[in-house]
Amino acid sequence: MTIYTQLEDNLEKLKLTAIKEYLPNYLNNNDLSLAEALEQLTAKEITYRTERSAKMSIHIAHFPYDKGLNNFDFNFQPSVDKNRIMNLKSMNFVSLAQNILFIGSSGVGKTHLATGLGMEACRNHLSTYFVNCHELIERLKLAHQENRLEAILKNYSRYKLLIIDEIGYLPIDDLGSDLFFQLIARRYEKKSTIITTNIPLSKWGQTFSNPTIANAILDRLIHHSEIFKITGKSYRMKDYQEQQTTETNR
Repeated sequence: MTIYTQLEDNLEKLKLTAIKEYLPNYLNNNDLSLAEALEQLTAKEITYRTERSAKMSIHIAHFPYDKGLNNFDFNFQPSVDKNRIMNLKSMNFVSLAQNILFIGSSGVGKTHLATGLGMEACRNHLSTYFVNCHELIERLKLAHQENRLEAILKNYSRYKLLIIDEIGYLPIDDLGSDLFFQLIARRYEKKSTIITTNIPLSKWGQTFSNPTIANAILDRLIHHSEIFKITGKSYRMKDYQEQQTTETNR
């Protein structure tokens, strides 16, 4: 076994994947000192591991699609303050356990913005999870029925950032309202939650069967929060119109 083969084997055992990949480019580079070459190789390894970790975190978070904040069309949706959104990329709101609420009709980009912020959180090594509200309620109900509610509440409470999508599209009964309140109460002033909803906050009592619980949930979500009210047109309608225009011009 040659020295180079042994070196490759050592890098493989140490799982230094990026260094192993880029090593041949540096072996015959006389313009760099040994220290410079090692610095650059280790920097590539760090970058590789950081990107791999972010990809894994994004996969585990169960986002509905791969859309970042840079893909959001702020020109089409002028009611969304781009500077406010971009300032959130610092993830300072997570450090302060603040919540974010996106309110607007269907198709205006609420889920896109929530997903984009969630991906930024993953890249900042913050545990993140995305879940549809109806799916969340059904999971909580099933856990309640199977006497494992405490375990699932602990699981959802541990995430630094929990994204609950589409509150208001389906009514929530008494049990669902109570279980949802328990989750929000556990996260209150401890962890950050992003909410997307298609109904005004004043009408949440119509979605949650118990207005008292609805108010209690809102009280905890609104306290320490940033609220975005999106009043623009639907992106889906925009895409449909563009498709129709393309087909007409063929």
